[in-house]
Parts: sequence; C-alpha cells; structure tokens
Amino acid sequence: METWKRNLYILMASEFLVMGAMSMIIPFLPLYLQEMGVTDPEKTQLWSGLIFGVNFLSAFLVAPIWGSLADKVGRKIMVLRSGYGMTVVIFLMGLATSPLQLLLLRLLNGTISGFIPAAISLVATNTPKERTGYALGLLQSGAVAGNIMGPFFGGLMAEVVDYKTIFYLTAVMIGLATLVVTYSVKEEKKPDPKKERAGFFKEVSEILHQKPLLILFSVGFMLQFAMLAPMPQMSLFVDQLGAPGGYLAFFAGLVTAVTGLANMLAAPRLGRLGDRYGSEQVLFFAMLGAAVFFIPHAMVTSVWQLLILRFLLGLCVGGLLPSLNSLIRSKAPQGKESTAYGYSTSATFLGNMLGPITGGYLSGVIGIRGLFIMTAILLISGAMVLRKGLIRPSQHHQEAHRSVSRKLPSAR
Repeated sequence: METWKRNLYILMASEFLVMGAMSMIIPFLPLYLQEMGVTDPEKTQLWSGLIFGVNFLSAFLVAPIWGSLADKVGRKIMVLRSGYGMTVVIFLMGLATSPLQLLLLRLLNGTISGFIPAAISLVATNTPKERTGYALGLLQSGAVAGNIMGPFFGGLMAEVVDYKTIFYLTAVMIGLATLVVTYSVKEEKKPDPKKERAGFFKEVSEILHQKPLLILFSVGFMLQFAMLAPMPQMSLFVDQLGAPGGYLAFFAGLVTAVTGLANMLAAPRLGRLGDRYGSEQVLFFAMLGAAVFFIPHAMVTSVWQLLILRFLLGLCVGGLLPSLNSLIRSKAPQGKESTAYGYSTSATFLGNMLGPITGGYLSGVIGIRGLFIMTAILLISGAMVLRKGLIRPSQHHQEAHRSVSRKLPSAR
C-alpha cells in the first residue's frame, strides 16, 4: 500500500477514536458537576457552559502558534504532542474534585489540543494533490463517525460505571490512538530543518496578506457559526413538534445523529468531485444546498419531516469542511500549509464559540424557525463571498491564460 494511503486509513481510525473519546464526556458533564456538589440547577448550567466553552477559547488562541511550529518541526510531531498531552490532561480530569479544577483542566486541554487539525495538515501535505479532496473527505468521515458514536457510548457507560472511570477510559482511548500513529504513520514530506524561517509575526503578516486565504478563513467562520447556531435549540424544537411516543431524548439525539450519518457518507464522494471539478465549485454548491435545505426547516410540522431534512442537509454538509481544507492547502504559501491551517482552525473555533451563544440569544427574539431562515441567509452570503472573491478571479485568470495561449505562435 502506498504510504499516503496507509497514513490516511490509520489517521482516519485514530480520529474516530479521539473524537469518540472526547465526545463521550459531553452527555454526563452536568451530572459530574452535581456529583462534585453543584446542586443548584442554574449554577450547574453556568458551570457546564463555561467548562464546555473554555476549551474552544484556549484552542482558538493557540492554534496559529501550533500551526506555525508544525511548519518548522513537522506535522506528525504535532499530532503526537496533542494526543499524548490530552491523554494526561483528561486522565487528570477524572481526579478533579471541584468545578474550578475541571475548568482549568479544560482550559489546559484546549491549549494543548489540535489532534484533528494536525492530522488534517499531515494528510494534506503528504497526499498527492489530485487526491487531496478524497483524502480529506475520508478523514472527516472518521471524525464525524466518532462524534456520532461518542455521546451514545458515553451515555451507556454512565449507566454502568462511575463518571470518573469514563474520563480514565477516554484517556486510554486517546493514548492508544496516539500510540498507533507513533509507530504506523510515516511523514514523507517533512520541513527542511536547514531552511531559514521567518519570525512568527512576519509569518502572521504573510498569511494575512493572502487575500484567498482571508476569504477562506471568513467562509470557515461563517460555516461553523451558521451550522452551530441552531444546535442548542434542537432538542427544544423536537419537543415543540412532539416526539413520537414521548421519546424526547431519543429523537433529539437522532436528529443530530442522522445529519452526521449523511455527512459521513457524503464527505469522501464530494471530496472526489472536488478533485475532479475543483473544490471551489463543490464548496460553493454545498453551501447553497445546505441553505436550500435549511429554509424548509422553518416550515416542518412533525419530527419525521425534520429527520428527512436533517439527512438531506448532512449530504451537503459533507462537502463543506473537506473542500475548505483542500482549498487552504492549495492557496497557502509553500511550506506554510500548517500555519494556514492554524488560522483556519482559529476561525472555525471562533464560529464554534459564537454560533451557539448568538443562536441562543436570537432564538428568544425570532424563535428557532426564524433562526433556521437566518442560518440559510448566512450560508448564501458565505457562498456569494466565495464566488465573488475566489471562483470568479480564478475563472478570469484561466480565461486570460487561454486567450494568451491562442495568440502565441505554435511551435513548429
């Protein structure tokens, strides 16, 4: 098997384990706080929100630093740094005795995290350019599958073992995944250690002066902001529609899972289309498709209608992040791909943070149905930004190149 394929399959399985392990914690976090002595429901919700969100905050701040370092010392070492670091920190979370300790450990976890962005960077830079879209799509399938299965298994395990044990098991799973990467993944295209590198702030200036990258960072932020804004309200919406048989928790989870399932199925196929027709086109039409399927969300009258729309939405969502990451690889300055991914990660984490907060506020003003319409408008706006800033200039350049070629005398 070719090295890039072996790397891809191993990292896909590792992402499944890491994302599954990380998301196992989510279902019982409020219950873990209650076990620590936080019995007031309002305080439990406050602490849960802070502990969940602070991980994104610290990751948002440090992602560009880790990306820049990856371009200097290598991408694989960044995967290992993150994996082994999270193994230790999550194990310590099982030893926490107060919400403050848990908050500080989540803050530290965000600071050292970055397994997924580092794996994306490693695959993107060690895969043939003509297969990058397919590879990144397959990589996303592994991460999404982990996100789907993690909360399910976390909820089941919380019924069998105590919460602290789940933290220990989570640490073991991440440690095993990192150990496999250590001995099985080979980084063929490594940074040249003899090459003189610019300082961090000079690299910042160089990246932020690349207009195509700025457009892609903006689109990445808009994607995550738009997709996550309605998520905290979905269980309430399912309740409003009336869960069949009164199984609210089951159908609320199913609404999320069915989108992830479609995403997982579509991502590799849309990645292949990106390799064939251009990731710009796939990203543009996937954003428009997602917007089109968000609009009827505002008109559904039953959970079954919502489930169908969420599945169709997931088919479009599968083309978003793989296409975005493929474009970042192609537009980044040579040798600074990981730095560019660092800024992209910061942009998406910012969307992860602000989307649910803004969506929660706006749902009280315009309702969740209005929130679906707003999400569709944001996605259409992002698609137009992409088309105006990236697709049209690229097409114009190609047309100009063909025109010049026709005028040049042919070699005889």
